Amino acid sequence: MAENLISIEVVFATPEKQKIVSLSIAQGATVEEAIEQSGIKRFFPEIDLSQHAVGIWNKTCKLSDTPRSGDRIEIYRPLVADPKEIRRRRAEQAKEDGRADKVTGGRVDQKRGKHAEQQAEQDS
Repeated sequence: MAENLISIEVVFATPEKQKIVSLSIAQGATVEEAIEQSGIKRFFPEIDLSQHAVGIWNKTCKLSDTPRSGDRIEIYRPLVADPKEIRRRRAEQAKEDGRADKVTGGRVDQKRGKHAEQQAEQDS
């Protein structure tokens, strides 16, 4: 009895290069087995599945998950910086530069500032 095969892709990219490997695997094979069968580690020996997250079509999954025909298995590189920390630093810099309200962190509303000054003058 012949095995049922499905067609998939395995992808990985660095800032310098990317590789897409198309292959057929046995139906019921795991994501980890598909990655191993793809031979992508020959092009990127730095791939360590115990350190790299994986996903199918931009949605993280487990190495034990089973891909379907037409799926694209992606191997993700670890983040070099925490996105939340970068956003926090950028917001602090905007406050220092006067591009953000020092209290709320939102954009500075020039009209509101002038209106508030005028209203204060009228009240006195």
